[in-house]
Amino acid sequence: MKFTQFTRRAAIGAISGAVALAAASAASADTVRIRFHTFYGTEIDAIADKFKDAVKEASNGELRIQYFRGGELVASDQFADAVSKGTLDIVHGHGGYWSGQVDIGNIEAGLPGGWTSVEEAKAFFESPEVNALLTEAYTDAGTVFLGKGYGHSYDLLTKEPVTSLEDLKTRKIRATSNVAKVLDHFGIPTVYLPAQELYIGMSTGVIDGAIYGGPVEYEQLKLHEAGQHYTYLNMLMPGWTETFLANPESWNSLSDEHKAILETAIAQFAEDIHQWLAAGNEGVAEGTFIYATLPAEDSKALTEAAQGVWQEEAGRSERNAKLIEALVANAKAQGRL
Repeated sequence: MKFTQFTRRAAIGAISGAVALAAASAASADTVRIRFHTFYGTEIDAIADKFKDAVKEASNGELRIQYFRGGELVASDQFADAVSKGTLDIVHGHGGYWSGQVDIGNIEAGLPGGWTSVEEAKAFFESPEVNALLTEAYTDAGTVFLGKGYGHSYDLLTKEPVTSLEDLKTRKIRATSNVAKVLDHFGIPTVYLPAQELYIGMSTGVIDGAIYGGPVEYEQLKLHEAGQHYTYLNMLMPGWTETFLANPESWNSLSDEHKAILETAIAQFAEDIHQWLAAGNEGVAEGTFIYATLPAEDSKALTEAAQGVWQEEAGRSERNAKLIEALVANAKAQGRL
């Protein structure tokens, strides 16, 4: 068969294309794609991009993160179930989301009076005893516990200044259920409102204050227009912790090198989020809020009052009881009990 110049070129092009396609397919076959879901939205996209690039670079392109923001693929309260079933490979959430599925969820997410600094929280979770309890709990839930992340400020914003817990007895404060139980001990009236209702609630006098987050969260909700008095409670700092879980089959299929790369990148991702939160709180413009700190004896009283909440969680399981024992021992060592 005699080829014309055109058909020769076409044949060469077809062969080259086939070779390129085969090479691309081989490269694709060697690439492991990790379905990673966080509960954060677009606000941490820059941190997420850094995380994805770090994993890709450290693995020479062999690992790629398929990143999903909060609500994009699975609802945050379904994370533990989704990762155990393999719908997701790794999730980044909050123990409170899955406390109905995992007994320790509420405790490790953060109970009132649990810790008062990031350093204290890290030391608590990195202790062999506590790490073993978390590993066991999440193994029983059909997941792999990969580590923790740490939030930031979680304090009180009010219309009027606060000098003591006594001041709050005549004010209605927005609080979540566990915090409300603690405040009830002091006769402080509480109500729960979702974040989107806090501005109207404070502006119209439905509530006199809120325990929701740090300065940056209150500023983002424009609550400084309704109340400027920010009071550090020294009740829980960071106000929440974050948890990373993996699907056992996905995780165990990885090489030790790839596991190490992901663990390192996830730890840095968590630290970057914490630093971003800290910078946000520190970056709130001077004059936006008027800051005060609850007296030390009142902060200690909050931890003591929280013991009812702690023991309620301890009663949920033998494992919870052990984790609460560790929390009590830590609080005593810190002088809060």
